[in-house]
Amino acid sequence: MVTSPPHPNHWDPQQYQRFSRERSRPFFDLIGQTPDDNVQTVADLGCGPGNLTQTLCTRWPDATVTGVDNSPQMLEKARQLPANPELHLIQADIATWQPDTAFDRVISNAALQWVPDHAKVLYHLVSLLAPHGVLAVQMPRNFDEAAHRLLYELVRQDPWAVSLSSWKERYFVETPTWYVETLQNLGLTVNLWETIYQQVLEGEDAVLEWMKGTALRPALTRLPSEQHEPFLKAYRDRLREAYPQGPRGTLFPFRRLFFVAQRA
Repeated sequence: MVTSPPHPNHWDPQQYQRFSRERSRPFFDLIGQTPDDNVQTVADLGCGPGNLTQTLCTRWPDATVTGVDNSPQMLEKARQLPANPELHLIQADIATWQPDTAFDRVISNAALQWVPDHAKVLYHLVSLLAPHGVLAVQMPRNFDEAAHRLLYELVRQDPWAVSLSSWKERYFVETPTWYVETLQNLGLTVNLWETIYQQVLEGEDAVLEWMKGTALRPALTRLPSEQHEPFLKAYRDRLREAYPQGPRGTLFPFRRLFFVAQRA
């Protein structure tokens, strides 16, 4: 019996949080550079399972925090966390969401890389800011790394190409210079930086398990279920060669782009 593939918006919160320490660190590095003055309203766009969104309630205890995500699975996980009267969760497309209020802080951690047309998206996100509001964003920018190159090569090979011929690994991240110039043209002052995290992942086939939480998800949604295991095995073999496991784990370098931009 052939099982229907999962919907493209289906996320697995448990798989995504498997490397929670490594995935959380960029969030706190971003928030650490975000100013604190008079914060009353906060939006977390792409809030996922909500564990990091909750920390914003601690960072800004006088603020109302709104978490936004388009994945019902992620939001269901977020709703299982201890209730907080100042935290509200909404299912919506972060590129088009139209709230009733402006925000002192708009945060987006590891979400905008999935959203096309960043010129339009940034214009929209800046429109959500209150006077002197801050837009703080972190995105992966490691798509030239071996893990992604090997995935793209694999989907072009038989027998996977039949099901994946129309799919291309697509992420929508521009250059650092582009973001600085675009945000300045929108009237914001910009603090932008990049960091390469030299991540040492624990566990067997750690890079494969990392990719299952994010980049592999769109490809697997398009493959018939009986092809999942053969496809994962072929990808696993390639990753083992590119990222050999050492006695203390697997080194997986990861470049990320950050910016904190404030409305004048």
